Amino acid sequence: MAIGVVGLTIGLALGGVVLLGALSFVLQRTVDTEAFRTADAVALLAAEDALPDPLPVAGGQVRVQVVDGQGRIRAASIDADRLVPMVRPERLNRDGRQRLEVPAERVGLVGPVRVVAVPAGTAADPLTVLVARSMADVRHSTHVVRTILLVAFPLLVAVLAGVAWRVVGATLRPVEALRRGAEEITGRAGAGRLPVPASADEIHRLAVTLNGMLGRLESARVRQRAFVSDAAHELRSPLTNIRTELEVAQRLADRTDWTALTANLLADTDRLSRLVDDLLLLARLDEAPPTRGTGPVELGALLTEVAARYPSPPVRVRLPAGPLWTIGTVEELRRVLANLVDNAVRHASGSVVLAAEATSTEGSAVRPGVGAYHLVTVTDDGPGIALADRERVFDRFTRLDDGRARDDGGAGLGLAIVRELVRRAGGSITLTDAPEQRGLRVGLLLPALPAEDGQR
Repeated sequence: MAIGVVGLTIGLALGGVVLLGALSFVLQRTVDTEAFRTADAVALLAAEDALPDPLPVAGGQVRVQVVDGQGRIRAASIDADRLVPMVRPERLNRDGRQRLEVPAERVGLVGPVRVVAVPAGTAADPLTVLVARSMADVRHSTHVVRTILLVAFPLLVAVLAGVAWRVVGATLRPVEALRRGAEEITGRAGAGRLPVPASADEIHRLAVTLNGMLGRLESARVRQRAFVSDAAHELRSPLTNIRTELEVAQRLADRTDWTALTANLLADTDRLSRLVDDLLLLARLDEAPPTRGTGPVELGALLTEVAARYPSPPVRVRLPAGPLWTIGTVEELRRVLANLVDNAVRHASGSVVLAAEATSTEGSAVRPGVGAYHLVTVTDDGPGIALADRERVFDRFTRLDDGRARDDGGAGLGLAIVRELVRRAGGSITLTDAPEQRGLRVGLLLPALPAEDGQR
């Protein structure tokens, strides 16, 4: 605030100086213009050899003389000196117009005197017209303006400083409220919100934006805490099993079936390894910005490759009529299909079908290579998923009641990983009922790539 007042004071002072300079310059140019007009009129009379005596002038603050080359006065106004020229002859330029300052006592006027000189006459008889005009009025006007500025300047600065103080204070009051609110939020646990001013201005929009940011941060914090808690719980289970089996084997070493114990430990170790890998993958997906794929992928070949890892039946593949190309990372899309097929095989009664087809933007089937998206489906004939649970199963560490058995080997991260990878590929995933049988159908919409682009 003080810096603003100082800057305002300096600006007003500079403005006052410029105003005085401009006023003095304009008034002086006005005096010169009137004096030159009078001198030109007298010079015209001198050129016609029609100089009256005395010379006619308007106003009592003007003196006119016509002098020759020797400094003699040929004609003068009624108040001008007829013996002594207003300007010494050596100061005159016979070939050009001049502006001169002379002492007031030499002319007989009050205050500083401005004299203009204009050549006149003929080449044989050169003359110079001298017109003197008092600058007292100009000096007085400048003095009056300077006095007014000196008196009004402090008052104006004081008034503007008071107004600025009130306006800035009223403007910054909501900012101070935001600061106090932020201090209270950082000083206590749990979610908090900043006060939102009633005025619909930039401060209001800032408060709304900050509250939105705080809400997102709180949601992220809650998700992170839940993720850490769930991860610790899931990691504790296999570690507890390993510890228990090892303690029992240590106490009953002579009656321990070491082959069975080794198998159990390997199973728990595999489960622990898969869980750690899934957690690391989700952490990398959370940190990495969403990007589209790095190269063309042919979906028919990818489906065949993934299905080859499972026995047939139950896993079968329905290949499209022609090649279907999408843009993405082969490893990520392979992981998506592997997770979906793992879930389908785990819950299927006897059939898992992988298929791919081209679709339009509305999702209806069209000829290969024409649609804006390609639809990849994984269909099983298992118990399916209730409609109310079809969004919840994509949350991390979510397992439905029939999937909580330890033998299933899942930690509830498979579908969460699938959704994140599909989003990175620019697609979407949906769960629906199987169209021709009891079961679940998982649909992946992946961006389509023209066949000619994919084969390059």
